[in-house]
Amino acid sequence: METLTQVELFTDGACSGNPGPGGYGTILRYTDPKGTVHEREYSEGFPETTNNRMELLSVIIGLEHLTRPCEVYVYSDSQYLVNAMNQGWLTEWQAKNFRRGRANEVKNIDLWERLAAASEAHTVHYTWVKGHAGHPENERCDRLAVSAYMDLQKDQ
Repeated sequence: METLTQVELFTDGACSGNPGPGGYGTILRYTDPKGTVHEREYSEGFPETTNNRMELLSVIIGLEHLTRPCEVYVYSDSQYLVNAMNQGWLTEWQAKNFRRGRANEVKNIDLWERLAAASEAHTVHYTWVKGHAGHPENERCDRLAVSAYMDLQKDQ
């Protein structure tokens, strides 16, 4: 059995107002067999979004950039995301056609479906990190996310 490549995926979403302008920041990190660390950063701003959408998109973008099956360690300050994955909420929502009760539809179905599809080829582990508490990669992702939507606002 082939050992999967281990990748760290650090993520954050940010929003000014909720909804409002927002962005995501993503860092993918891989250490090759020779010990060389490879990193890629991704970020994008949106004129009208929510914080939860940006938190989800930050993970999706990282997973979608992987070119082969990997063992992925996701670090996020979003309890919404981490709990949905670690406590099986997403699986339950999928089984119930994204409904919580009769009239209560889960929000962000498009992104939950996209996350499920992006995760399929990988073994993914989710860890919650406290936001704005000095975690270096989380702070960097936050700066990427804020910068992305601030730059977008400058261009308008």
